[in-house]
Amino acid sequence: MANNKVQFGLSKVHYAVITEETDGTFTYGTPVPIPGAVSLSETVRGENTPFYADNGVYYSSSSNQGYELSLTFAKISEQFRIDVLGETLVNGGLYENANARQKSFALLFEIEGDQQADKFVYYNCTATRPGTASSTRTDTTEVNTNELTITAASRPSDFAVRWITGDTTSQTIKDTFYTAVVEPVEQETP
Repeated sequence: MANNKVQFGLSKVHYAVITEETDGTFTYGTPVPIPGAVSLSETVRGENTPFYADNGVYYSSSSNQGYELSLTFAKISEQFRIDVLGETLVNGGLYENANARQKSFALLFEIEGDQQADKFVYYNCTATRPGTASSTRTDTTEVNTNELTITAASRPSDFAVRWITGDTTSQTIKDTFYTAVVEPVEQETP
C-alpha cells in the first residue's frame, strides 16, 4: 500500500485497563471503544539539555518523559468513567468519591490518511477527571464537549511509550488492532 502524504480525522478511540503483575509487567484488558471523539492534541514531555564547551554545544542529552494528550469527546462514556476514573453507579447515576482509585490504561485510536489509517497505541496512560461546561441555548444549538487530559508515560518494565502502525505493518495486525493491545515485539512473517 502507498505511503500517506497527509493525515486527517480521528476515530475508533479505545482504552484497555491495565493490571500490573507482581513482577511489574502489565497485562491489558480487552480494548473498549469510547464513542464521540472530537479532537486530539499531543504535547511532548521531556527536554533537551545541552552542555556547552569550546564556545558551543559540546554534548546534548534528551529525556523522554512521554506525552500529554488532550482528548475531546462529545461526551465521556459512562463505562470509561466507571472502568478508569473509578466512579460507581448509585441509584442509576454516576457517583464520584474522593477516595476512589483511578486505573491506568492503554489508549488506542487511529488517524486517517490519504492512503490508509495510522493506528496508535500508548502503553501507560492516566487521565484527569473531566470538567463540565455548558451555556444556555440560543437561536442555534451548540454542542458541549468533555475534555480529558491524559498523561502517557513509559511502561516501567520495558520503557515502551507508544507504537504506531507503519507502511510495512502486516494486514493481520491492522485487522486485529482493537482486539488486544499490540506489543512492541517483532512478529515473524509467514
